Amino acid sequence: MAEHDHHDSDHADHEHGAGGHHHHHTAPAGFDGAFAIGSALNAAFVIAEVIYGLSAHSVALLADAAHNLGDVLGLLLAWWAAWLGRRSPTRNRTYGFGRSSILASLTNAVVLLIGVGGITVEAVRRLVEGVPPGAVGGQTVMIVAGAGIVINGVTALLFARGRKGDLNVKGAFLHMASDAVVSAGVVISGLVIILSGWSWLDPVVSLAVAALILVSTWSLLRDSVNLALDKVPEGVDAEKVHAYLAALPGVRDVHDIHIWALSTTATALTAHLVRPNNGLDDAFLNHACEGLEERFAIGHATFQIEEGDPGYLCRLAPTNVV
Repeated sequence: MAEHDHHDSDHADHEHGAGGHHHHHTAPAGFDGAFAIGSALNAAFVIAEVIYGLSAHSVALLADAAHNLGDVLGLLLAWWAAWLGRRSPTRNRTYGFGRSSILASLTNAVVLLIGVGGITVEAVRRLVEGVPPGAVGGQTVMIVAGAGIVINGVTALLFARGRKGDLNVKGAFLHMASDAVVSAGVVISGLVIILSGWSWLDPVVSLAVAALILVSTWSLLRDSVNLALDKVPEGVDAEKVHAYLAALPGVRDVHDIHIWALSTTATALTAHLVRPNNGLDDAFLNHACEGLEERFAIGHATFQIEEGDPGYLCRLAPTNVV
């Protein structure tokens, strides 16, 4: 009879001795304040952009307002997902709520794409119908967008210290920093409108902003859908993981490998290892889990150890069987 050993290693926050390192799978509670301040600042700015965008007849400001509304939603969703991710697993939710971060990013992407559609339709309508000279208040556009540079810059700084240790925090930092650049583009368009009177430049800039949002949102949507469908996370080379496991001491064969995302920051793996005549070996299992976390950031590994008895071949061994 084949002997099976199920070993589960879940390092939510693991430290490796002196000179060791930590793996945080959810945004630490210390960033709750950053999420709150960032969300409040951007929500207030969205309201201001809508008011002044309407009064200045600037679709570029309204486009940026739609973009920043997406940012507010993104920050709130990321905050909510980080909070859920810190909750303990339950009897009915054995993995906890880590996947809420995937749901949050997917929802954020869909909302942003809807916003892009609205911006594009309005900008094209204005270009087709024509924008009378002086119709767009260039000075108002410059002042409001200039405020956007400050607000997005301050929000980015709130997440700067955590961008290297947590992917969600890094995403918030990069998003806010790029938004500051977009606002700078709107400021430049306002200046050109003042100097030249080219009001048509406003919808053109709004289309450029929509294109930037589309590019960033498309990758977010693609990655979110991939994670939701259990694709191997970006940054994890499945072939190298297989080779690492196959090279472990005593391993004759590796099959039924599955690698998937528990959240946007945590990765899990299951695998069957054929290891004849080695019996139970906790040291081996510990070494294998440590290696997976250090080399591939896979912090939740489960192995089934098999003897490889030809009389009891694993039915999941064929590569075409899930």
